[in-house]
Amino acid sequence: MTRSEMIRAAALYFPLVLACVAGLLDGRRPRMFAACLLSLLWTAPALLLLQLLNATAGWWTFTDGSAWFSGVPLELYIGWWMAWGLLPQIALRRLPLAMSAACMVAVDLFVMPLMAPVVVLGPRWLMGEAVAAVLVLAPALCMARWTFENTRLQLRSWMQVVISGGVFLYLLPEIAFAARPGRGWEPMLTTRGWERQIALQLIAVLALPGVGAVMEFAERGGGTPIPFDPPVRLVTSGIYRYWANPMAASCAVVLLAWATLLHNGWLLLTPVVAVIYSAGIAEWDEGEDMQRRFGAAWLTYRGAVRNWMPRWKPYHAGDPARLYLSASCGPCSELWRWIETRRPVGLDILPAESLPHGSIQRMRYEPGDGTASVEGVRAMGRALEHLNLGWAVAGIALRLPLVWQFVQVMMDASGLGPRIPAAVSCPVSESTER
Repeated sequence: MTRSEMIRAAALYFPLVLACVAGLLDGRRPRMFAACLLSLLWTAPALLLLQLLNATAGWWTFTDGSAWFSGVPLELYIGWWMAWGLLPQIALRRLPLAMSAACMVAVDLFVMPLMAPVVVLGPRWLMGEAVAAVLVLAPALCMARWTFENTRLQLRSWMQVVISGGVFLYLLPEIAFAARPGRGWEPMLTTRGWERQIALQLIAVLALPGVGAVMEFAERGGGTPIPFDPPVRLVTSGIYRYWANPMAASCAVVLLAWATLLHNGWLLLTPVVAVIYSAGIAEWDEGEDMQRRFGAAWLTYRGAVRNWMPRWKPYHAGDPARLYLSASCGPCSELWRWIETRRPVGLDILPAESLPHGSIQRMRYEPGDGTASVEGVRAMGRALEHLNLGWAVAGIALRLPLVWQFVQVMMDASGLGPRIPAAVSCPVSESTER
């Protein structure tokens, strides 16, 4: 066996064996499975992105490999994937996050020079190591730790959205290109600019129901879509008022559109597999679990909301949500009338003046299910989900991070900022006008 073959074998098997030994010593923990799964799913596309950056920066080069994947010897890719995506999450779980990251970086700094001639380090390879730690290692460690400890729910939910995009839109195409070499990304890159922009924007819109579902799990359900980390409350709000399985439906249409944009017939198999899995194994397993945990409420919901064919008007059960708008504010009164004319379902609009004076300065949405209320632009986004499917999707876009902050700043700058309503006023509605 040559030195290059020994290096590739060690890079593949050494991290895997260590992770298995650490897992056996640590014992089986359900949340650890979810933590390691998410960490691996982050690491896999992140390593490919790192290699894409390396191809431009020249931090290191690979000179030998029996099989290659996206410009990296396959054994090294899998070994690095296991070393950073699995090993520290199990073996170093009891160390602080910063210390775990420091240990893995130290090991990498020691091992990388020993991997010649398979890996040839450039003069700026330490810069590449720093980028790798920030892009790949640190997020993977944080994702696993926060999932295992059940902390930072909102942040890790958004990291799961990023993971989904990386896996479905980047990793899977790279696997398809490696298995069936062809034009790769060229069809999308050579498409005329305006056509590509329209296609990408359409895909972003198609992804909104899935993104909204993840947001809803975190905000109203107290969990995520990952097994062993499910919502603790039945989620029937947001996009779930219209679709019982918006994540699977959104994923399938996005994958179909992505395969079409890339002109790759093999990628057309991915939405088919997604539909088969969701309609078969996932629906059977999740249906039993949901019925066991939520009983009659789940059966009632599923009797009204379907998996694949969305409703146009929203489903609502339980106490109505409340939207507080100022009746003494001209723009608020106009918004009140606009919403009422569209006959919202499960939403009561009440005067902000009915609340204790000084306790409200922006429109406020109270869900009515015990979860937190929201104000301002986010309250408007929530109100839209009570109108119809089209407005609900617009509401999801309005509540996206950075989007709602930007819109809120623009509204405040336009003179629609916070204000304290008058102490007493009457509600503005069609009934009072008549």
